[in-house]
Formats: sequence, structure tokens, C-alpha cells
Amino acid sequence: MLENFRIAKFLMQERQGIMIMKFYGRETERKKLNSMFQTDGQMISLIYGRRRIGKSELIRQVLKETELKSIYYECKQTTEQNNVDSLSELVGETFDFPKPAFADMESLLRFLFRTSEKKPLILVLDEYPYLRENAKGLDSVLQSVIDEYRDRSNMKLIICGSYVDTMKELLAKQNPLYGRIDLTLNLKPMDYYESALFYPAFSDEDKVRIYSVFGGIPYYNRLIDGKKSVRENIIELIASPGARLENEVSMYLSSEISKITNANEVFEALAKGFSRYKDILDQSHVSSGPALVDVLDKLIRMDVVDKITPINDENNRKNQDILFRITCHCFTINIFSEIHPA
Repeated sequence: MLENFRIAKFLMQERQGIMIMKFYGRETERKKLNSMFQTDGQMISLIYGRRRIGKSELIRQVLKETELKSIYYECKQTTEQNNVDSLSELVGETFDFPKPAFADMESLLRFLFRTSEKKPLILVLDEYPYLRENAKGLDSVLQSVIDEYRDRSNMKLIICGSYVDTMKELLAKQNPLYGRIDLTLNLKPMDYYESALFYPAFSDEDKVRIYSVFGGIPYYNRLIDGKKSVRENIIELIASPGARLENEVSMYLSSEISKITNANEVFEALAKGFSRYKDILDQSHVSSGPALVDVLDKLIRMDVVDKITPINDENNRKNQDILFRITCHCFTINIFSEIHPA
């Protein structure tokens, strides 16, 4: 209900000419989503990417650009029934009738898919992993509903989440939803051109300096103050005690890698500049080679670490030539080194 209220308020402010945040970039993704909305029949989309990458803002933007009726629901880390009640309230508000009662998420989803037979409906399940964790067998439930209504519904379902590894599981062959996703968007950090749109007042040289520090994360770039110098922005947002992004970065790293045994040790070695397999093994003190391979594989799947292989060694036969690097920008690496000192 709160999220729908925010979107409604946003639209009302826009009509009244009130100053609001402008949306930058993501042209390709917006076109793909708008094309999906215009496609006849049922369509399922999966959107994922690290936190603060702009997934929810992208969805809000395309919902403003379409005339289709939509329900945006941000899943909660509570019980299935609590999520059912919250989503039911949004359903009642959207269709202008008293809050309906549903026994479980399956019956609610069937109602919405059945409703979309008459008129197209967009349903967004943001932070889907939260709901998935508390609604047993939800992937199978979705599969069943999607299959049952595939030939007669006009549902446009968007499944969105920040836990990259969990979201990628939905695309695996062993998952019930395999083969049922029509559009997959893996949101990556913006490139220099799109990022620079957030701070147009700076010179080209300063834009490069800002991008080299803050990278392509929309949330970070929105914090850049065009009235201050590059140095002042860096000090205020990163380098001063209690800086705005200090806790942001540490919390992101903790939420992403704390679930993996030995991940902190491996990440610390990478943050110190050790990029080759043998050096990472020696510095991290991971118990064995296979254990390190497992940790690195998980970090790569989570888009936290990149694996770089020589162009002439496609099969990775020469392990000594493979490099690993953190995908975050330099201030993230520096802060991690301070949080986990040697």
C-alpha cells in the first residue's frame, strides 16, 4: 500500500509541476519492458541486480509510462499470510472494492491471473526472495499458475530481487520456473555516459574523477552535489567520520558475503590487490584449494567478483593466468580493508 501511495503521489506531483527527481538512463531496459507491456498475452519478466543498482526505480518509471493497470508490491520478510494480507489490501485499492480474503498466496495469484483474462494487468513482486523464503514451494506455485493461464491470461508479471545468487536460481534447469521467463534483465552499474548525466555541472575531467570513485550506482550518483567540488563530495560522502556511504557499503558487503563461509577472508585478499588464485589461497588462509574455488564461484555468481581469463585460453587450462577482481569501485575496496584490517 505504501509503495502504491508513493507512486500515486509521484504522478500527482508531476502533474502539478512540483520539482521531482529526474530519471536517467536505462533506455534499453525501459524499451524492453514497455515492449513487454504492449505484447499480447501473458508475459513473465525477471529483473535482478545488486542493491542500489536502480531496479525499483526502473520499474516505477516504466509503470508511469504505461496506461495498463498495475499493482506494485514490495515483499516483506514476514509470514506468507502477512504478505497475502498486505497484497490483498493493494488488490482491493487497485480494483476499488473491499479488501478480499485469500487463504494463501496461490489463491491470490490465481485470482489476479484470472482477472487479467479480461484486461491486461501488471503485477510486480519486488524483493521476491523475501516472499519465497516464507512461502513454501512458491516457485512451484508460480509455475502451476503460469502454466494454467498461459493461453488465456494477459498478465505481465515482474519478479524482482537483489539477492543475485537466489534470483539466478530461478533460471536454472532444476527450478520449476525454468523456461517460463520471457524477459530477463540483469541490471549492471551504469556506464560513464549514463552516470555523468547525474552531475552535468562538472567539467569532463571532474566527471571522470567522480565516476572513477562512485562508479555507475544510481543511488550513489544521486548524492553528488553539483554545488560542491569533487574533493568536497568525496570527503562528505566517503572520507569523513560517519560519512553517508561508509555504512552503506559495509552493510551491502555484509548482506552479500556474510552468508558464505570464508568469504570475508577471500574478499579481504582481493581488496589488498591479490588477484591470482595461488596468492589468494596463501593470503586468505582458506583450508584447501577446492574450498577456495567454491567461495570464488559463489562470489562470481553474486556479481561481487569478476573472473578474467586470457583470450587465448577459453578452457582455462592455465590457472596461473586467471585473475580475479572485485567488481565494486575503489572506495568500496578501501572501506572493506578498514573494516577487516589484517
